[in-house]
Parts: sequence; structure tokens; C-alpha cells
Amino acid sequence: MRRKILTSVLPAALLAAAVALPVAPASARPSSLSLTHARIAAHFDFAAGQMPENIALTPNGAADITFAGSRQVAHLARDGRTRVLATLPAPADGGVHTPALGFPLTTGIVRAHDGTRYVLYATGTSDLTGVWRLTPGGSPQRIAALPADSLPNGMALDERTGTLYIADSSLGTIWTVPSTGGSPTAWSSAPQLASTGFIGANGIKLHNGAVWASNLDRGTLLRIPIGPHGDAAPVETRATGLTGVDDFAFTGRGNQVLAALNGPNAVVLVNSDGTRSTMLTAADGLQNPSSVAVRGNTVYVLSAAYATATDPNLILASLGHTRP
Repeated sequence: MRRKILTSVLPAALLAAAVALPVAPASARPSSLSLTHARIAAHFDFAAGQMPENIALTPNGAADITFAGSRQVAHLARDGRTRVLATLPAPADGGVHTPALGFPLTTGIVRAHDGTRYVLYATGTSDLTGVWRLTPGGSPQRIAALPADSLPNGMALDERTGTLYIADSSLGTIWTVPSTGGSPTAWSSAPQLASTGFIGANGIKLHNGAVWASNLDRGTLLRIPIGPHGDAAPVETRATGLTGVDDFAFTGRGNQVLAALNGPNAVVLVNSDGTRSTMLTAADGLQNPSSVAVRGNTVYVLSAAYATATDPNLILASLGHTRP
């Protein structure tokens, strides 16, 4: 029953994207990197709402993740065992007014060096939507409210300045919030962040003095330099044609990123010049990939199975150089 309910609330736009869209055409230019030894390291329970949306790596090789459909924050041990850390409160109206999706969901997660987790929650209600903090051994607490009609999705943390950056998929805005809590500030509402009818700004990362964000509807990867006073400089479009792009992660090699293409069921490598090549597909076990993380030469890919409704999972792969 739970599986049927979750599938029924997904909008037709997402289902169509997952079923019908092809993988964005890859560049003919050979990639300098490869992903090998891909394997499914953990399976999750779709019927229980365990649709893994976002991931934050821990120092010991484990990970903290959000389960969108069950409103949960969980810890994933290195051996694949999952332990639920917290379940966020359900909205009184069931979350039917959550923008774009119509159900309440936990989305972005980041982890500070002291083990504090910051989690985004979208419910379509003003009393719950926003940034939640979960300290080790503590209970979740909302530290910043976001508009009820927002869809906070990806999040990045600058511990140096104590600033959280939040990609709002509904309002086409990047918000900033102090990590200590407080009122959000609209850092950028550039038109490149807006949706074209479904999901706009999605994944977000900090890299080399800039905020990088993806836009699912537009299939773009964007770079917004951070000005000398912390303000947002004009947006640069660094890649296009990334159909269904969700979260992404830098490989540690300049501006190269690995991006999850949710609907097309692929992970692609995007080079600094915007060219790209497909690295993982459904043949490797992907089920609507939603998040990517990189530590050293290990790549973590979460699949939420939003539309396939089959085997949400975590895939691990090894990142290496291809031979000339």
C-alpha cells in the first residue's frame, strides 16, 4: 500500500521524464576518467518510503542520508546497515500542498565537522518547511523557516563563514541562512535558477570561491562567483544539455563534476569545457539517481527510484584514469 501511495503522488511530469527521456548525448571526446567496479552496496525499502534523496559523507567512510518519502534522516554504516536517526513531524494536511510533488519530503543534508547535521524539509506549510538541525544524540529542531511555497532541495555549508546555501526548486532562488539559525536571505534569484514548470535550481555545491547549482528543468550546470562582500556575482552557464540533472559532485580534478541525471537514469562526467560522457547507466543498477558524492577515488551514488519504484539503492564505484 505504501508503495502504491508514493507512486501515485508523483507528478506526471516526473514520471514522463523518467520513462521517456533519453540520456543526454555524450561528447565524442574521450573522457580522461573512468568509473569501474560499480556495485550496489546497500538496498533500501521503497514501500517504507526509503527513497534516498541526498548524502553527506562522514569522516570514517560512512554516510548520512535523507529518505524523502519517510521524512527521515538516517546513518548508513560502511557495511551497508542503516540506522534511522530522526523522523521529522508530518504536516497536519499530509503535505498535499508541497510544491511540484504534493507530499512532504526531506531533501538536502550537510554535515559539520562536529557531527551536526543540517537537513532541509519541504511540506507546503509554514510551520515545518525550512532548515532543521540534528545534533549528535539530539532531537531535530527547525532553526530557519522558509516560505511555505518554497521547495528547498540541495544545500551546501561554508563552515568558514557559518553560512548555509540552499537551492529552492520552486521559487528559483538560492537562499542563505546562518548555520546558527535565523532568517533566510535571498542570495540570488537570477532567471537561470527558475524552473520552466516543474523543478528549477536543484543540486548545489561550493567550489573555488563560487556557488555551483544545477537546474533540472533547463538541464544546466551554473556557476555563481561569490563577491568580495559575500554577494552573488552574475551567473555563468558552464554546461547545457544535461537532461534531468539532479545532484552533482566535483571529482577533485579542477572543475570536473559527476552529475546524476534522474530521469535518463545515468551518471555523466562533465568536463571543464562542458563536454560530457556517460559513466554509469541502469545496467549498473541505477534507479533514478538523485545524489552523488566523492571521497578520494570512491564515488557514492544514491538512487531514489522515484519513478521506477524498484530497488532504491546506493552504488559505490572507483574513480580512475583511462588509458590513452
